[in-house]
Amino acid sequence: MGSLPPLPMDVPRSCVKIDAAELGRLFQAQRLHMEHFFDHLDIAQAADFAQALLDAPGAIFFSGVGKSGIVAQKLAQTIASLGFARAAFLSPVDALHGDLGAVFPGDLLVLISKSGASEELLVLAPCARAKGVRLLSLTSASVGSGNPLADLCDVNVHLPLQRELCPFGLAPVTSASIQMVFGDTIVAALMAARRLTKEQYARNHPAGKIGKSLIFKVRDVMKKKEDLPLCKEQDMIMEQLTELTSKGCGCLLVVDEMLHLIGTFTDGDLRRTLKAYGAAIFNLTVGEMCNRNPRSISPEAMAVEAMERMESPPSAVQFLPVVDARNVVIGIITLHGLVSAGL
Repeated sequence: MGSLPPLPMDVPRSCVKIDAAELGRLFQAQRLHMEHFFDHLDIAQAADFAQALLDAPGAIFFSGVGKSGIVAQKLAQTIASLGFARAAFLSPVDALHGDLGAVFPGDLLVLISKSGASEELLVLAPCARAKGVRLLSLTSASVGSGNPLADLCDVNVHLPLQRELCPFGLAPVTSASIQMVFGDTIVAALMAARRLTKEQYARNHPAGKIGKSLIFKVRDVMKKKEDLPLCKEQDMIMEQLTELTSKGCGCLLVVDEMLHLIGTFTDGDLRRTLKAYGAAIFNLTVGEMCNRNPRSISPEAMAVEAMERMESPPSAVQFLPVVDARNVVIGIITLHGLVSAGL
């Protein structure tokens, strides 16, 4: 049902078109194949597998060939990124030519194979066991068809496969999806069991947007000291134009002699004041026209919180003064600065 018919080799490539109706049937067929997997998965087997990973006294290695090898690499990298276990991909070919030296007694080796008959894994398994490694396998071999890899392992999980979506039933377009879904679900179970926090997760993802949003605080991305556009409330507006425009913040922070925040005056305020007062703007002080109830933020707040506060009602702003517990200005954080930091 829903298998894509093979393409005749003599059909010109320019004449080939995707049939939307057939594509819909393929997605429906794949959904049914995935439902078969979920309906027939032995949860007890899955739980034993997850517990083995959770209790691993050493490193966890994943291995496989072909598409199963790609899945093995992805799962190894995902577990490694969580930080609670050492995990890595072990190439079955390279392992037999020296890389097995990375494996020590007490480590786990997860072997992934659709058929359970991958020659490279069948050769690797006894070699790894000889080094004191515990062996686990993920296979989709049909019941009664023989599964030599499972026979060599301490734990095997059968990943029920109804059939491949491939028109020949050969390309692993369904089995690889099942392997990935199973592995990623096990990872989620490990995260829950370990009670992994967002902060712990972020420590291993400092360069990504997720990590930055959980690690960066306002003090890490704010402008400070000589980069602050400061002025006093008695300063004349027209005398502060250079300060308003040169610091790249689009505003002035109005402070007293002790640097306590009094208010803010923006380039938007300048335009509105000029429109309302015309030439009389030459006689106005910053203090007369500034906003005396500006939003501000603590240097210890998360940077992502600063972005949320900038975008909050009643209207979005492009900056926030950064003040300490005594309302002393110690910095300014801008929307441009947050974006430049990758947030």
